Amino acid sequence: MKAIVYTKYGPPDVLQLKEVEQPLPADNEVLIRVHAAEATKSDCEMRCSKFAVKWFWLPLRLAMGVIRPRKQILGGYFAGEVESVGKDVIKFKAGDQVFGSAGLRLGAYGEYVSLQASSTLVPKPHNLSFEEAAAVPFGGLNALHFMRRANIRSGEKVLINGAGGSIGIYAVQIAKAMGAEVTAVDSTIKEKMLRRIGADHFFDYTKENFAKSGQTYDVIFNMVARTSFCECVNALNPGGRYLMGNPRLSDMLRSVLTSRFTDKTVLFAFAGEKEEELLAVKQMIEDGQNKSCVDKIYPMAQAAETHRRVETEQRLGPVVISLGIHKS
Repeated sequence: MKAIVYTKYGPPDVLQLKEVEQPLPADNEVLIRVHAAEATKSDCEMRCSKFAVKWFWLPLRLAMGVIRPRKQILGGYFAGEVESVGKDVIKFKAGDQVFGSAGLRLGAYGEYVSLQASSTLVPKPHNLSFEEAAAVPFGGLNALHFMRRANIRSGEKVLINGAGGSIGIYAVQIAKAMGAEVTAVDSTIKEKMLRRIGADHFFDYTKENFAKSGQTYDVIFNMVARTSFCECVNALNPGGRYLMGNPRLSDMLRSVLTSRFTDKTVLFAFAGEKEEELLAVKQMIEDGQNKSCVDKIYPMAQAAETHRRVETEQRLGPVVISLGIHKS
């Protein structure tokens, strides 16, 4: 099969399209023909072994490979079709259209990936193409996780910092579906897109610091690692909740003190990416409460260009790699 492979850490050009051996499913596994995969910021960070949150580097380098990557095919979030199943699998059958997460197993940058049947894998939304569906699991799962943890109530004011990223886009839509008044923070080029998917207010971070505007919020969801912890907490209303998607180690320590000794709560628990959560996201999409927002679709041969697009932060939604011609 064809796969996008990297054998060393480095810039986007380390990604190469090669022929590799097709995986064989074990008795409890599902072999999936991948039609499309999202190229995430996490993929880019693993490729170059540089992370926005610095404390991630050592544990991930140990897990991924100290000298060179152990898992040479990236890609954690995808949509495709079940090719075959192991003899112990009853949940899926050949021909099922699915989408989901490969977790730390990765491999979705290849034409085929073999996953345990218990993986976060569910039927693809009937109203999305494979490319549109591939753009959902990463952002949708993480956004739903944090918005549920925020315990948003109808009428509350929610601010999302980094709203134009893969996670932020779905957080805006989910918060709106929960009845919130949503303020989005990102760069100028993303304002129209964010307002189109439901943002009520917008801050351009290149021109204004939302934390110094005098506005306060019931919930702040922050995806930007360099954001001031104190400024965000101070911008909360009494009883407010601050959720950190990319927490620095110092902020994680501060969160314990803030939650214990003030009336505000700070949370940083990472998403479990559960099947129930992806089914909930799927239902939101099929009910029209949530939309897939794809910036660009690239062929496998342009993998390096795909990663460059993700890293520029000029994208208006997730960037997707298409792995071949297929029916949507």
